[in-house]
Amino acid sequence: MFRFFAVLAACIFAFSAIAQDAPTGTITTGSTVASDSAIGDRISDIIQELGGYEDVSVSVNDGIVTLDGTATSATEISALNALVNRVEGVVAIKNDVVETADLGRRLDPALDRFQARWEQFLANLPVVLVAIAVFAVILWIGTRIAAMRRFWSRLAPNSFVADLYRQIVVLLFGLAGLVIALDILNATALLSTILGAAGIIGLALGFAVKDTVENYIASVMLSLRQPFRPNDVVEINGDQGKVIRLTSRATILLSFDGNHIRIPNATVFKSRIVNFSQNEERRFLFTLYVATTSDIGGARLLAAKTVQALPFVIDTPATESWIDTITESGVGITVAGWIDQNQTSINLARGEAIRQVKGAFESQGIEMPDTTYRIRVEGSLDQPAPAKAASAPVNNAEISPVSAQTDADLDRLINEERDNKDTEDLLDGSAKKE
Repeated sequence: MFRFFAVLAACIFAFSAIAQDAPTGTITTGSTVASDSAIGDRISDIIQELGGYEDVSVSVNDGIVTLDGTATSATEISALNALVNRVEGVVAIKNDVVETADLGRRLDPALDRFQARWEQFLANLPVVLVAIAVFAVILWIGTRIAAMRRFWSRLAPNSFVADLYRQIVVLLFGLAGLVIALDILNATALLSTILGAAGIIGLALGFAVKDTVENYIASVMLSLRQPFRPNDVVEINGDQGKVIRLTSRATILLSFDGNHIRIPNATVFKSRIVNFSQNEERRFLFTLYVATTSDIGGARLLAAKTVQALPFVIDTPATESWIDTITESGVGITVAGWIDQNQTSINLARGEAIRQVKGAFESQGIEMPDTTYRIRVEGSLDQPAPAKAASAPVNNAEISPVSAQTDADLDRLINEERDNKDTEDLLDGSAKKE
């Protein structure tokens, strides 16, 4: 039984192999020795013309073609079946060709291909040199145009954008030179492949350096908008200080404590920016408390009049005062005055105004609440209340200096930082702020 199944399987395998190699169509009954010879001669002529089949012999019997011998590769062996199938009169193919073990024969096709490519390269070399020369000339022209710094500086709003324009010009001329060079080589179809590969690489790099690209784009937008200038007092994302410079990656501030603050430009571009130096006029606020038994209305008017009379307070907008709150400690009166911050320090002006209003209250007998608490322990002997210390006389006539020059030390530090020419700066002090 086992032998029967083995013989049956062998017959099925042999039949499938023959059926696979046999050409389709009807097998004729009129095969002759002359036709077999013609088929063999035709196949032999074809494979001899193709080359690589010098060791292959062909025999035909009743339309069945038998191929024997050696070839240099499995690809060439399989190509014989397709070739023989196309010859008229072939009924079946028996391909007994095997790969040769001769190393010399197997290397000959590779050497022939290398020689053919070398000859083709030498033949195309003059055209390649012309294409390279044309590309170099066009790129040189673009580089020379981009090197005209004075022209681009006049065209662009700042040096950073001018550099960006120059880079774009070089890129465009380089791309134009590449297209013309490929057209000379009759290889313009290669350009789409190059651009597609460049697009994929650019997309991958974009995801890899997303934050860097975002900061760079934000730098371009900030350099165009110029939302602040050097030495401006700004608040960005909760950080407050004076602007030192704007680089291609970050905005650098000098805090009032003398610390450097580097804020990424992407954060600056998306954040709320408060520029305290945008307008010359700036308002300062403070609140003083008076006793609930005092003349609150008179105290409010006195506070506003006192602040308005200070020499560093401007007339327009006028000083205002209002009752802000009532607490256990007394009634809070808020005073708002305006100064020219280019001439006056906001902090010193606020402090001096508080001192003058306090002195005016005391001189007019307006009582300010005393938040001192006394604790008396039960059972202790009654002691007289301690005498209230006499307050020192207040000289309201003497006004403390509140000039903005008191901030000169911070400005000096910023100017020293900006004098470093090796560090890029995208800010233009003469440009109009947004």
